[in-house]
Amino acid sequence: MPRPTCPPIAADVIIEIDGRIVLIERRNYPYGWAIPGGFVDIGETVEDAAVREMREETGLEVEIVDMMGVYSRPDRDPRGHTVSVVYVGRAHGTPQAADDAKSAALFYPDALPSPLAFDHAEILADYRHYKQSGERPAPWRRR
Repeated sequence: MPRPTCPPIAADVIIEIDGRIVLIERRNYPYGWAIPGGFVDIGETVEDAAVREMREETGLEVEIVDMMGVYSRPDRDPRGHTVSVVYVGRAHGTPQAADDAKSAALFYPDALPSPLAFDHAEILADYRHYKQSGERPAPWRRR
């Protein structure tokens, strides 16, 4: 049986540091501010990819503490259909932009920069709801 053609999988982490979250400004298209993350390599777990990508893009050692959800709307990435597993993680220190991050900074969740890339405005709205209520967004309610 031939191997199926599937969308790539990305691992993103909303990194919490002292009441703020880390966002990166993307060096490559699509431009804008984004939750740090990247693609899962063959032979790698999604969780390991998340930790690796955080180290590569922000220089931070991140502890994954929860999973926010899976975002898979086919139009969420203008480069093509990509599935993203989004985690919440904690770290200490100051983020340093590296890899494909042009810059990295800390923001309060209710005072985010603009523009946000991909569907990250929706994901961060889900995150704020999760932090206020303890409830993860219902996946069937996502558009």
